Amino acid sequence: MAGASSPCIFCQIARSTTSTALLHSDEKVLAFQDINPSAFRHYLVIPVEHIPTVRDLKRKSEDFSLVSHMLDVGQMLLNRDAPQTEYRFGFHQPPLNSVNHLHLHCLALPFISRWREMKYTPLGPVGFIEAEKLLRKLKP
Repeated sequence: MAGASSPCIFCQIARSTTSTALLHSDEKVLAFQDINPSAFRHYLVIPVEHIPTVRDLKRKSEDFSLVSHMLDVGQMLLNRDAPQTEYRFGFHQPPLNSVNHLHLHCLALPFISRWREMKYTPLGPVGFIEAEKLLRKLKP
């Protein structure tokens, strides 16, 4: 994956070099279950291309389209697997991101615990940013 400076677990998943079961795969994104879920259902949608964080996205049609597609995939999966449930979609911003490969958290509530809920609450410029808010920032 272009731009990856060290072994990236999500790049390995994108190259199919792990045993991770995929929930969705297309030319732009992959989706799979989070290995440490924080909610009733917790999926990650990642771009195939290595993009480190939300800070590497720009206000341009390609980035807006990618994030829109990531959100569409996440919504489709949760609507399929956890219908009629409350959802939360968003990204951790540096320095609070755990993996330096862009990934959308797709959560079907309830959260497993109050502590885990706090990790997915918008906290300003370094916290969790909801996908819809990021899309407004990226809209060309």
